[in-house]
Amino acid sequence: MSIIEAPDLPLPGHGRTLERLRGLTALGRADLVAARLGEGHADAVAIRAELGDAPPGDPPPGERWGVWAAAPSSVRAVAAEDGWRLTGDRPWCSGAEWCTHALVTAAAPDGIRLFAVANEAPFAEPLDGTWPAVGMAGSDSRTVRFTGAPGRPLGGPGDYVDRPGFWHGGIGVAAVWFGGALGVADTLRFSSKELSPHALAHLGAVDVALGAAGCVLDSAAATIDASPAENQHRLALRVRATVEMAATSVLDRVGRALGAGPLCQDAGHAQRVADLTVYLRQSHAEGDLEQLGRLLIAEDRPW
Repeated sequence: MSIIEAPDLPLPGHGRTLERLRGLTALGRADLVAARLGEGHADAVAIRAELGDAPPGDPPPGERWGVWAAAPSSVRAVAAEDGWRLTGDRPWCSGAEWCTHALVTAAAPDGIRLFAVANEAPFAEPLDGTWPAVGMAGSDSRTVRFTGAPGRPLGGPGDYVDRPGFWHGGIGVAAVWFGGALGVADTLRFSSKELSPHALAHLGAVDVALGAAGCVLDSAAATIDASPAENQHRLALRVRATVEMAATSVLDRVGRALGAGPLCQDAGHAQRVADLTVYLRQSHAEGDLEQLGRLLIAEDRPW
């Protein structure tokens, strides 16, 4: 896994967000596992910049960062004489071995805080047998056990989720999903066999779905750059749902158009389908749609 390089992408909200999203899309189209790790590193770099933890030239060459903040978690943080210490199990740690450092959320006495932690023994240990996945197996998203791990706090309680960049990061994940969907669609678009009329119809529908998702991502990039300090919760939920629906349609239509052949005889395609199927479940599905509906009602603004 060490051969995967950490990407260098523009920060969101600084006039080059479209370049950032398209970079993430390209990563996803090429390799969803590498993209998952690269997206986490790029998100960590952005978070550190937003919360004032990024000196010039940071991160130095060789550092590979992750964002390990999924719930639920048993990680707790206590303030000791020599600084904060983190203890507990954190699931869903993508790049459990690949990452040299991670941003980790933990429950502190004054609320949920974000900490920068070095991913090194004996303070941080990935637990064997906690990632028996097929799709996204290579992301090595094992549970990591922290035992008195030194942690450097970033911001105060709640700052990680309250900053506008939290939603910029969520849109970045959707850009990777989009790239994965493009990769699956490539198998149909560049199929070596003559496509039947039904397969051509599926190809046309795939183009419609991907075209809509691409436009939504491009528009989101422009919105973020125009108003980087604005809370983009509603925008992020809409973008993620749009891309998820498009990617789900692509998975279904490519399978219906080409049958079992590529899934059984093309290892790259079969792995990409498995990876994308798992990666899309990072969405909260109807839970996210419910949130979007509630925001629409609460804001009482035009479509």
